Amino acid sequence: MALDIDLLRKRLEQMKLELERDQAISESARAPVELDQTSVGRLSRIDAMQVQAMALASEQRRKTELDRVVAALRRIGADDFGYCSVCGEAIAQARLEHNPAVTSCINCAV
Repeated sequence: MALDIDLLRKRLEQMKLELERDQAISESARAPVELDQTSVGRLSRIDAMQVQAMALASEQRRKTELDRVVAALRRIGADDFGYCSVCGEAIAQARLEHNPAVTSCINCAV
């Protein structure tokens, strides 16, 4: 069975939309933490800073995944999709179906 590029493109576009939506939703959690101790206690501020740090880390992971999805969409447009970026061999169909944003075959991913 051959790769269904149109289906994989649609999955990648859906992944991109979801990542962008999640990015917009989490924007308030990444906002600077208020340092005014008269309105927020020290422990509450520490908790808020921890939540902010976790939100920033999540955003970085989301951005990295979004970059991978956009790159995969570019590879589809350039007819370079489905080939390992390391060795140039075809990436297994099951691997691409699981995650169409992968850039390497299973041998090179190790």
